[in-house]
Amino acid sequence: MAEFYSFEEIVKFAIAREIEANQFYLSLADRLDNPAVRELLVNFAAEELEHKAKLELEIIKQGKVVATEQKPIELDIKNYLVDAQLEPDMDYADILQLAIKKERASFRLYANLATIVEEAQARQTLLSLAEEEARHMVRFETEYDEMVLKKSE
Repeated sequence: MAEFYSFEEIVKFAIAREIEANQFYLSLADRLDNPAVRELLVNFAAEELEHKAKLELEIIKQGKVVATEQKPIELDIKNYLVDAQLEPDMDYADILQLAIKKERASFRLYANLATIVEEAQARQTLLSLAEEEARHMVRFETEYDEMVLKKSE
């Protein structure tokens, strides 16, 4: 369990996760031969940078708000981290499963953060990011179902 003492600390944690996700998707794209899937991953990488920018904007906006209480905010960080080690022998199914896990963890992070922030606009931003991460997760799940499960039938 980790304690954060400000919304800014939490958002900085989330920003680091978005940077990691961007790099993850770009490295995945470099490993795949399928141009359509490679383009999808590059687009997701770009979206992760957009998420980062939205989070950075929330930090800027929080500068206008005076904190009234400094009680610690506890987050069980292990729920939001995924061992994203890309192994040379990973096949397409493994890559998709890893991407699904990462998107699910990001979705949970933003959804849970939205329940603890008090400022309405910050909450809306976090819910919007959760929705985008959920869409990513569904895209990877759909790709997994179509490309991997149908091949095994």
